[in-house]
Amino acid sequence: MKKVDNDGLTYDQNLADSLPKGEGSDIKPISTKNEIEPQEDNNNGGHTGIIYKSLEEVFHDSMIPYTEHVVMDRALPRVEDGLKPVQRRILYSMMELGLYPDKPYRKSARIVGDCMGKYHPHGDSSVYDAMVRMSQDFVLRGPLVDGHGNFGSIDGDSAAAMRYTEARMTPLALELLRDLDKGTVKWSLNFDDTLKEPDMLPGRFPNLLVNGASGIAVGVATNIPPHNLGEVIDGVVAYIDNPNISLEKMMTIIKAPDFPTGGELILGDGLETAYRTGKGKITIRAKVGIETSGDKTSLIITELPYQVNKAQLLQKIAELKEQNKDKLSVISEIRDESDRKGMRAVIRLKKEANPKKVLEFLFKSTNLQVGFTFNMVAIAGGKPKLMSLLEIISYYTEYQREVIVRRTKFDLNVAKERAHIVEGLLIAIKNIDEVIKIIKKSANVTEAKTKLK
Repeated sequence: MKKVDNDGLTYDQNLADSLPKGEGSDIKPISTKNEIEPQEDNNNGGHTGIIYKSLEEVFHDSMIPYTEHVVMDRALPRVEDGLKPVQRRILYSMMELGLYPDKPYRKSARIVGDCMGKYHPHGDSSVYDAMVRMSQDFVLRGPLVDGHGNFGSIDGDSAAAMRYTEARMTPLALELLRDLDKGTVKWSLNFDDTLKEPDMLPGRFPNLLVNGASGIAVGVATNIPPHNLGEVIDGVVAYIDNPNISLEKMMTIIKAPDFPTGGELILGDGLETAYRTGKGKITIRAKVGIETSGDKTSLIITELPYQVNKAQLLQKIAELKEQNKDKLSVISEIRDESDRKGMRAVIRLKKEANPKKVLEFLFKSTNLQVGFTFNMVAIAGGKPKLMSLLEIISYYTEYQREVIVRRTKFDLNVAKERAHIVEGLLIAIKNIDEVIKIIKKSANVTEAKTKLK
């Protein structure tokens, strides 16, 4: 219970009542000023253990570290390997378990358990959800996890529980991990200081651009679209050959995003602005064909804009048909004929319908046409940064140069150590009789080693 004293400051009456008699009078009011120190208690070795702080101090001391952890250790990817911490830890755990593309699948629960227990002490659902997303070919342009079982669908179906599904790495994931054992990256202790984990992966292809990223931190967010693997690698090679390459030249190589669900891009100045500044907007439209059978026409949807839920889209069209009978009464049937071979959603029209007008109305009123907003933020140089396309490629190539230098030094040291041993063996071969004689005359192994040296 708060009370106000004669000076207009508040103090906690419940706290005062809970203390032994004679101590309540020592309680100072909670002030908004910073000069208040922890209360002294002469009978208890100096302090009561009660610390008084203003609300401004509490918020600052609590919120700033929380913000830093969310931004750096959870929500944003690193520009070097394009991975968030949980994704990096999943791949590293799978590598430790030996789940290579040519090895059998392993239960997802085992992978999640290893990752949680060793490197990522958070909820199992957060780890499993991240692993599921890494396996979905309608989310990532190049999936990094090869899932076996029900890993969700473009209709919004969630994945089966981790005890039912199995997984292993894809060949593309191995390229992110390649040369990890050759001193190419920095390592840090895990959460309980018992193991070491990589701060980043070698990332031998530009994963940040290939698979994109999305995430919301505190005061900052990211939304990077996926791109074609071949185009991005060609773009990086062109940048290595000419670091002063212009954006216009680069955009002849990396022409536009390449979304895994397909669709058609309506390009304007938004794409160049996004690549130049890191922020911009483009429009994605579903790929819809017009099919005629006799006197009836059908609209055939074969590709959708990125991250559009097909089941919800068809449901929305059905609802619009009821609400806008004057414009959509010509729709006779809506069917989803998709199968494992591909997507095929059919909107059957009556014979008097004008398919182009119906399609134009649907583009305006549904997610058959959506906007994608670029916000190319990633952790670069130890802090979140909004980057242009050329800046992302610049950071990546500089990192790869460092990886190659470290790998080469590692291989050189291994070669030197091997050369030293080979030189010794050559000496032994040239003096084989003397070597045998020393070994035979030695009383034990230690004596033999000393005399041979």
